[in-house]
Amino acid sequence: MLIQAQLEKRIIVLDRDGVINQDSDAYIKSPDEWIPVAGSIEAIAKLYHHGFRLFVITNQSGVARGYYGLETLHQIHRKMHDYVDRAGGKIEGILFCPHGPEDGCTCRKPKAGLFEQLQTTLNIPLDGVPAIGDSWRDIQAAQAVGALPILVKSGKGEQTMREHAAELDVMPVYQNLLQVVDEFILKT
Repeated sequence: MLIQAQLEKRIIVLDRDGVINQDSDAYIKSPDEWIPVAGSIEAIAKLYHHGFRLFVITNQSGVARGYYGLETLHQIHRKMHDYVDRAGGKIEGILFCPHGPEDGCTCRKPKAGLFEQLQTTLNIPLDGVPAIGDSWRDIQAAQAVGALPILVKSGKGEQTMREHAAELDVMPVYQNLLQVVDEFILKT
């Protein structure tokens, strides 16, 4: 019943790299490098068809590092939207932090600035809203606003599990976004 209550807001927050698309330690620097994780686009379409509003919150420090500009980032996001649209889904919004770790901003995860911005935009608290990520910073940012963090093993998820096993003891962990959707969100 508690999980059902958490899903009543019909909002899902997703990290991008490692959850929706394959991650790279060399950064995703062009639309050609943006490749979906198997099943992720299908998962987004399923959520949309079940009435969920989907938002992406992502760190994009490659902008601050000079690996790509904002125009390229928008092209990458356009490609992601195109894939999702063709599958019959919709991502309602993308919030991104273009800063580097040394910039001291409040929007870069693990800080909760982008989650707080989403709360303000939607005019509802994100407490209990599923926030799906593959890194410890995704988990920390979600927890800071009371969202329900869910870890996926795709992307950096396996590494996150090794480094934070004790903290993840009571947290939902799934192989990938499609498994979260099929075995947790749509089964509840």
